[in-house]
Amino acid sequence: MQFIDLKTQYQRYQTEIDQRMRAVLDHGRFIMGPEIGELEGLLATYAGVRHAVTVASGTTSLEIALRALNIGRGDEVITVPFTWISTAEVIGLVGATPVFVDIDPLSYNIDVAKIEAACTPRTRAIIAVSLFGQMPDYSAINAIAAKWGLAVIEDGAQSFGATQHGRRSCGATLIGSTSFFPAKPLGCFGDGGALFTDDDHLADTCRALRTHGGTERHHHPLLGTNGRMDTLQAAVLLGKFPHFQWEVEERGRIGARYTELLKGVCSTPQVCPGNSHVYAQYTIRVADRQRLAAALKERGIPTAVYYPKCLHEQPIFAGCGAPGDFPEAEKASREVLSLPMHPFLSAADQDLIVAAVCQAL
Repeated sequence: MQFIDLKTQYQRYQTEIDQRMRAVLDHGRFIMGPEIGELEGLLATYAGVRHAVTVASGTTSLEIALRALNIGRGDEVITVPFTWISTAEVIGLVGATPVFVDIDPLSYNIDVAKIEAACTPRTRAIIAVSLFGQMPDYSAINAIAAKWGLAVIEDGAQSFGATQHGRRSCGATLIGSTSFFPAKPLGCFGDGGALFTDDDHLADTCRALRTHGGTERHHHPLLGTNGRMDTLQAAVLLGKFPHFQWEVEERGRIGARYTELLKGVCSTPQVCPGNSHVYAQYTIRVADRQRLAAALKERGIPTAVYYPKCLHEQPIFAGCGAPGDFPEAEKASREVLSLPMHPFLSAADQDLIVAAVCQAL
């Protein structure tokens, strides 16, 4: 059994993916080829924004977003301690300081009620993570940001395709960011990412930053980086994209079925009002995670933990919080366990997984 079944996905879409990749091999424009612009147009339309800017990875997208906002040394950026390290890593890479805010225990996203207490005169932005596949309350977050004069960046690495009151992930804030790492809801065959915005100036700045600080050859007005997406990765995404909305709907259906079958057995994901969920991971909570994971492994069922440590428990961010400072994040990190989840998960396999969970618990 596959935790994320990328093999079946490729077999289903092989003709489209191979044709797209072959076209790149034929024209030979492996860097910034025509597929880049084509993909950016599709992504922008899908997210409901004016601009999409493809980049080398989800991590790169977050770093470029911060640089485009001129955030650096002496600045603070609010985010959560329960997420992949990239979210806070990029804050340190631009010279700023991450300021952590605890999570809501039901959604695993930022506790909006605690954001203002973390704001200081040095706060410049909020990176709100749409963890596991659903968005936090961006209406409330944007309102707080407007009050304090802050920028809001959505880390939508796990939520591309999700919606909130009809608005798609990556289209609800000043800047949206996502990842196309292979295991994401929309993934390529390596690293890739994208930025989304309605702001023309920010979009132009992001495009310049990803190409060494300029959009004209041998002219570099900004201190940029090599942050371009490979044309071959864009081709892979173009081959998959026609099927993406079907996959989003299947993820929602399969996730809802998990929740119904596991009702009363363990703590299951809660979908917040107005949200849809793409279940990048289907994550339950149990008191004895290690015992359950071992029992499922004996039955050939893979599991994963996202994430076993909070960021303030990582050595590099030890100065950003002490044990007990973020109790909900810390409790979640000890209890979460993700089950196999992908659009091709059969009802029979799902029933087998649920039966094994029920038996073990």
